[in-house]
Amino acid sequence: MLQDASIEPPSAVAACDEDLRQAVVDMVADYSIECTPAASKKLGELIDSVPSGTSVYITFLPGTDYKETVSVAKRLREAGLEPVPHVSARSLSDEAALEDYLKRATGEADVRHVLAIAGAPAAPIGDYSDTLQILDTGLFEKYGIRKIGVAGHPESCPDCSDHVLMDALRWKQAYADRSDADLHIVTQFCFEADPLVAYEALLRREGITMPIHVGLPGVATIKTLLHFAMTCGVGNSIQFIRRQAQNVTRLLKPQAPDKLVIDLARHVAAAPQSAIERLHFFPLGGFLKSATWANAVAAGRFKFNADGRGMIVEAG
Repeated sequence: MLQDASIEPPSAVAACDEDLRQAVVDMVADYSIECTPAASKKLGELIDSVPSGTSVYITFLPGTDYKETVSVAKRLREAGLEPVPHVSARSLSDEAALEDYLKRATGEADVRHVLAIAGAPAAPIGDYSDTLQILDTGLFEKYGIRKIGVAGHPESCPDCSDHVLMDALRWKQAYADRSDADLHIVTQFCFEADPLVAYEALLRREGITMPIHVGLPGVATIKTLLHFAMTCGVGNSIQFIRRQAQNVTRLLKPQAPDKLVIDLARHVAAAPQSAIERLHFFPLGGFLKSATWANAVAAGRFKFNADGRGMIVEAG
């Protein structure tokens, strides 16, 4: 389960398996993280909290202007980070808007990597309703964007059937195979490792070989996690978080995804052929908290709890 996000001095004593420690460090190293254009108000704090070169995904929310996303991408690039703007099909009016967006992103922010998604609006505002349509325009190739993330849903999606989701991934795999595009899957956030491991196995059985970037929540309270789980409809994770919420004493205490990271690290270490490539943090409880926790773990500044199911993360 999620563990209380504790920051304690290095004197904290806990059992430590060095092989598992290294697996955890490797799992968290080179993580990516997400922000919204609204975060530009605290962009200095954001930039200072992550290592140089970190991939920072920038949302393109319904009702917003993609020029805001480009503006944030430009500032991140200038600060030495790797901007990864979302390209939301349902939030674009037509091909001219898509081309203008990609032209600005590559020209003003030297964007080389994007996340192409259908997007949150229930109904498209223009010509596009899904990712396949925008990929099929040829505009990503025209503007030299070769690294493209696409969405994965280990616990289904309230807006689409599993059949439709799998057909879309097959199409995207075929697109990657016939082009020189480097596609990878970024999953919706989960709270347990089992659905992710099962999802990876399912994709392999379906012939989908794209690398997987696992979405997980950053440091947040159970109350916050429950809110986002219900809003996003992340399957069994809602029940998981509801069970955690029954512990009233922990409801408002920050939690970190300790056990999830440990379990994924064990899985990848035991299966070197695993398609799980890196972690992608959704900082639901705040960017700074999640980045601070991830940086400490990636640097090895942690000890395992006595039961090996959680971590005590050191300050500094």
